Amino acid sequence: MKTLSFKEKIRYDRQIIIPEIGEEGQKKLKNASVFIAGAGGLGSVSSYYMAAAGIGFLKIVDRDHVDLSNLNRQILHRTSDIAISKAESALEKLRELNPCCHIRAVREEIRDENVLELIGDCKIIMDATDNTGTRRILNKACFLKGIPFIHGGINGFNGMVTTFVPGETSCFECLFPAKTTQRDDKVGALGPMAGLVASVQTLEAIKIILGMGGGLKGRLLYIKAADMSFREIRLERNPDCHVCGQRVKG
Repeated sequence: MKTLSFKEKIRYDRQIIIPEIGEEGQKKLKNASVFIAGAGGLGSVSSYYMAAAGIGFLKIVDRDHVDLSNLNRQILHRTSDIAISKAESALEKLRELNPCCHIRAVREEIRDENVLELIGDCKIIMDATDNTGTRRILNKACFLKGIPFIHGGINGFNGMVTTFVPGETSCFECLFPAKTTQRDDKVGALGPMAGLVASVQTLEAIKIILGMGGGLKGRLLYIKAADMSFREIRLERNPDCHVCGQRVKG
């Protein structure tokens, strides 16, 4: 396991004094690897906080370039970054934020054919995408890899977060079966809402790395910011699910 340098102990001092983390926990964060699918509204916040927290390796994959319409919520990017790839823009900001972390950014479309190679040896998948097609691909990959998939989504003043864990919980397909899911239309995206959901996702990832309980496994946290209400929905596995159901296991 990689150890902490003197400068890292200073950088993470306010985390190390947290009883649930300590120096050993900070070492776990340094030795962790997380795959972030998307460098937009959710990915901007989750990647920033994970780099700041000292996650040792972050791999960020995004196929798009920065557009003016992104800047109300995608806080990694600046007006001067317009027309630059989001992966390149994210890499620059995160390296400047924390040179102690290894960041790899790839401009690529996530597809069935390349998803496993893109994820590589990462141990957690962070959903920062904005379409169900890519989420289905990531969901299948998490079960093939046997690693957690932290799902997040926003729509206007509403948001949701849950963590899918192969062998322990239902999966994205159980929650949003292909035959009932509507097409991906443009939805409202408010910066603070993206920040709230991505922050919860990041906390989930950190707790998994530290080996803590209290996560959102088997639970979906639904946030309705219009009246600031938080509702928990229990998730059950669909036995006929073609990704995680009993037929697949059998």
